[in-house]
Amino acid sequence: MLNYLDEVNKNVSIEEGKKTIENILITIYFKEGISTKELARNSLLPIPVVAAIKKELIKKGLVIQDRGIRLTIKGRHFVEEQLGFKKINSDLYMKLLMEPWKEHREIIEIKEELWDFFDNRPQVDVAIDQSKSSIDTSLKRAILCLKDYYLVGKRILCLGDDDLVSVALGFLLKKLFNNTINYTTKITVMDIDERIIDYISDIAIKEDLPIKCEYVDLKMPLADNFKNQFDCFFTDPPYTLEGMNLFLSRGIEALRDDSGLAIYFSYAHKSPDFQLTMQKCFFRMGLIASEVMARFNTYEGASIIGNTGQMIVLKTTNITKALIKSHYKGVLYTGELKETIRFYRCKQCDEVIKVGRFEKLNTIETLKLNGCYKCNSQVFELVQRKNMK
Repeated sequence: MLNYLDEVNKNVSIEEGKKTIENILITIYFKEGISTKELARNSLLPIPVVAAIKKELIKKGLVIQDRGIRLTIKGRHFVEEQLGFKKINSDLYMKLLMEPWKEHREIIEIKEELWDFFDNRPQVDVAIDQSKSSIDTSLKRAILCLKDYYLVGKRILCLGDDDLVSVALGFLLKKLFNNTINYTTKITVMDIDERIIDYISDIAIKEDLPIKCEYVDLKMPLADNFKNQFDCFFTDPPYTLEGMNLFLSRGIEALRDDSGLAIYFSYAHKSPDFQLTMQKCFFRMGLIASEVMARFNTYEGASIIGNTGQMIVLKTTNITKALIKSHYKGVLYTGELKETIRFYRCKQCDEVIKVGRFEKLNTIETLKLNGCYKCNSQVFELVQRKNMK
C-alpha cells in the first residue's frame, strides 16, 4: 500500500497526527464538493492548515479542486480499498454521523438482533469487578467509535468485554455493509474470564463477525505480538486507581505509536478529588481527555454506582507512555481493597442471608439463581452492608 498519509503528514507536519488527514479524506468521500472552509470547520483545524493538506493531497493525485474539493478516481480507490469503505451503506453511515444518538430504524433492528446474546451472557463475577452494561450502552459505544472515524477499516481492541462491545461493533458493521463481509475491520478481545472468551467466540463464529478472542492476564507484561497493533481501544476497568492505571497502561502499549488515537474509557462517577487524581494519572501517561460524557453508560444491577457511569474519551499525544510495563503484583480489584459483606432479607420468609466475595454465595445474582434456601423465593432486599477492611 502506498503510504500517502505518512507522506502528506511528513510534508505538512501537523501536530494532530496523520489520523486527521485520513479523516479529511473520508469527509471528502462522503461530502463531494465540500469547501475548504467547511472542511476546516469539520476538522477543527485552521483554514491555512487544511489548505496546506489539500495542496499535498492534490500533489499526490488524491483530490482535485473542482466546484469544491473532490476525490479523484485514485483518491476514491484509496478510500474504498485501503481505508475499507468499499460497498458501505453511505446513507446509513451519514445518518449515524449526523444524528448518532437518534433511535434510527436500523439501530432498533440491531438491538432486536442483539437481545438474546445480551440476555444470555455469563453471570457477572464480582471478584473481578464485572457488571453488565445495557444493550443501549454497548451499542452507543460502537456508534461513538463510528462517529470518531474509528470503526471502518480499523484494528479495535476491547480490554475486558463482559459488556459485549465487540459484538455490538460487529453487528453495527454488518448493518453498515448490508450483511456482507466486505469490511476490513479487525476486533480483538482480551479477557481473563474464559467464559466471556468462549461466549464471544461462539457468537463471532455463528454470526460471521471479525472478532478474535485472546486469554490475557493483564497483570503479566503484554506480549510483543500485541504491542503497537491497534488504532483504538475500549476498556471498562476495575473502579480503582490501580485497575485504571494497569488497564490503560496495557492498552497504551497495544496502540500504534501515533498521536491522536482514541481510548474509550468507561468509569464510575467519582468525587472531584478522586477525578483530580485520575487526571493527574492521565497527565503522567501523556493522555488528554478530549470528551467527558456523564451518565453515558448504564448497567444492570450495579446499584453501588447508581447503575450509571461516565465515558471519557482519551487521546494519545507524542509523549504518551505506559506507567506499568512489567509484571504487576499489587492489588487491583475493589474487593481486594475493601471487602464488603451484604445481608439480604428474603421478602417471602424474612430469612437473612449473607453474601460476600469469600462467602458461599458471593453475589446477589448467585443468590437469586439459587433462591432462598428455606422457601426458594428469588426476591430479596438489601438490609445491611458491612465493610470488613
